[in-house]
Amino acid sequence: MDLPDSIAIPQSNPVRGSIRIPGSKSITNRAILIASLAGGESLLSGVLHSDDTFYMSEVCKQLGVEISDSGDEFRIKGCNGNLLPVKKELFVGNAGTAARFLTAMLSLGSESYILTGNERMQQRPIRDLIQALNSLGAEVKDLNQTGCPPVRIRGGGLKGGTVRIPGDKSSQYISAIMMAAPYAKHDVTIRIEGELVSRTYVEMTRKIMEDFGGRCEWIAEDSLSITNDHRYQSRVFEIEGDASSASYFFGLAAVTGGQMTVSGLSQNSTQGDLGLLDILERMGCGISWQNGDVIIEGGKLKAVEVDMNTMSDVAPTLAVIALFAEGVTRITNVSNMRIKECDRISAVVQELRKIGAVVGEWEDGLSITGLGDYRGADLDTYDDHRMAMALSLAGLKIPGIIINNPACVSKTFPGFYDLFLPLIQG
Repeated sequence: MDLPDSIAIPQSNPVRGSIRIPGSKSITNRAILIASLAGGESLLSGVLHSDDTFYMSEVCKQLGVEISDSGDEFRIKGCNGNLLPVKKELFVGNAGTAARFLTAMLSLGSESYILTGNERMQQRPIRDLIQALNSLGAEVKDLNQTGCPPVRIRGGGLKGGTVRIPGDKSSQYISAIMMAAPYAKHDVTIRIEGELVSRTYVEMTRKIMEDFGGRCEWIAEDSLSITNDHRYQSRVFEIEGDASSASYFFGLAAVTGGQMTVSGLSQNSTQGDLGLLDILERMGCGISWQNGDVIIEGGKLKAVEVDMNTMSDVAPTLAVIALFAEGVTRITNVSNMRIKECDRISAVVQELRKIGAVVGEWEDGLSITGLGDYRGADLDTYDDHRMAMALSLAGLKIPGIIINNPACVSKTFPGFYDLFLPLIQG
């Protein structure tokens, strides 16, 4: 649907419904990049069509990769690691995965490239990745000297060797180097310093690399080795549903006390955001898997204290669900939420306070006191898809909730409201 400037969320009785979740953004963008570097033609099925995946595929096309789109399938004829020169700037909007992954990929080229994004993208840090790539023999520079895009990547390829990179800001820096490493002149060893945020996403990257014939191994708890004698090979690759997108439909059942059946996910998925199911079970929901579908049964909710380091993208979802749980929910170890599409910790706190919630905030987390006396409000989304979708759950039980700029969901889930609103039962 064409979305208006704002949308009212109707209150709902307990829902009973089923839904198939669109493909994972994280898996889609990794698979597009890896298939683009591979030799031969790959077929990706179940791909997600969204702003983020559009920017990734468009830049790859400019670099000489042939990508044909037919519904939920991409046919990708890879460049075998040989990138074409591009004179104009490569633009990625506010797609963080595209910006970080492509910066590493572009270091493999023989020419000079400039990669940039929108205003918010030019505020999102990339310095750790720049320094890591330069230590591997690349020549990458942040043109505004802010540690953020735009960046200029001079061609010449990666030499390889050992690189040390902090793990406490974004796992995407590590994934970016991992995916480019099979095309370096020598093997690459990555040593992660400090705590690794979102470790599950690094493991997702490693698994997809191996699915396409790369060799990437953990050689210690904090170290990865990638060999340059196993380059990517074309293949048929199926993309599973997006666990982050599924979280809002888990929340639909939890908040209304209803039941949702969600298809398209894997019980053995590498997507860390599926961990939200375990949290909801602790809060009082029933969770079961049947024939590849997950069934969420709402119940009387109680507060939890949870470390969401491996699933920070669904922390806003939990924060809104926590409004309707008895007690104080504490979400900890999610400092990387502050460098997402917006400062999500600050944004969630500010918007929940608008509806009268008692919310605490600290550097790497927040707390929500549930079952307060809430009121309707116009809620801002900060041009952040996850803010819009998470805040929509509040309207299921609170009259007068208005979501401003709902169209920002196009970043990862353009059809969200087409699926969400028909499920709501008045």
